Amino acid sequence: MKKLKAKITGVHGYVPDYVLTNAELETMVETSDEWITTRTGIKERRILKGEGKGTSIIGIEAAKGLIEKTGTDPAQIDLVICATCTPDMLFPSTANLIAHGIGAVNSFSYDLQAACSGFLYGLATGTQFIEAGTYKKVMVLGVDKMSSIIDYTDRTTCIIFGDGGGAVLLEATEGEEGIIDSILKSDGAGAQFLHMKAGGSRYPASHETIDAREHYVYQEGATVFKFAVKNMADVSVEIMERNNLQADDIAWLVPHQANMRIIDATANRMGIGSEKVMNNISKYGNTTAGTIPLCLWDYESTLKKGDNLILAAFGGGFTWGATYLKWAYNGQD
Repeated sequence: MKKLKAKITGVHGYVPDYVLTNAELETMVETSDEWITTRTGIKERRILKGEGKGTSIIGIEAAKGLIEKTGTDPAQIDLVICATCTPDMLFPSTANLIAHGIGAVNSFSYDLQAACSGFLYGLATGTQFIEAGTYKKVMVLGVDKMSSIIDYTDRTTCIIFGDGGGAVLLEATEGEEGIIDSILKSDGAGAQFLHMKAGGSRYPASHETIDAREHYVYQEGATVFKFAVKNMADVSVEIMERNNLQADDIAWLVPHQANMRIIDATANRMGIGSEKVMNNISKYGNTTAGTIPLCLWDYESTLKKGDNLILAAFGGGFTWGATYLKWAYNGQD
């Protein structure tokens, strides 16, 4: 019997209707469309509006689209993993709420937190359950409502982030296609440069933490940029070398959509031209754990069975990683 692999058999994404443009941000903070575009590549981002609407709304919509597209019976889903750093509540997990919302009554579910690298961590985790033969159908989501933790008076962060995400279905195969390899890394020393200070057990919510605006993302941009460029590029090259891949072997680089300059630096280090790089940062911004599944969703129609894809990310923690997979179906199927 051949070794089981986990293959992606479907992908679907969801972004909210409200579009926050650079022009609107110009009325909120001291910035400009030219300043934002030059430094990040972002033109607009989506924002989830409405009282009481959390990340689970995004996840449920993405999951419902995936279920419909793949013809999956929700009752046959064994496991739901939700990668997010903006859960609806500390508990229950957002994955619990999503599973309930889609009728995955026989699944167990949990959240996974690795910031912008979360989807890759979730993909690797779900793959293990498939390869072990423990489960047959695993749904992995990367979803975030970043607008809930962004200070819209801070021009260094509010221009970057948006809301959205996507979901993939993992199923078993004995064929050539599927998840081949993952390299995942982390370094907690990076916490001081990218974090949300309050709201956890170290600094529980109080009048003082709210007044000090400590429930928003803090980022030391120059330092994070330097680490992201090096580590995302390094791990992408490492996974190519480990699997004897040349640039010509790769159909697509699927990079985390944090900053266009980081994306370009990673592609250049891998020797891959821009025509092989998935890029939707201009219209969605950085949706944290949502960027990679949103890219796969946007580019799904162009993908062909057997295509070699490298997925790469870098995020808070610091966390980073790369995954090598062979795409399992033709986009028009």
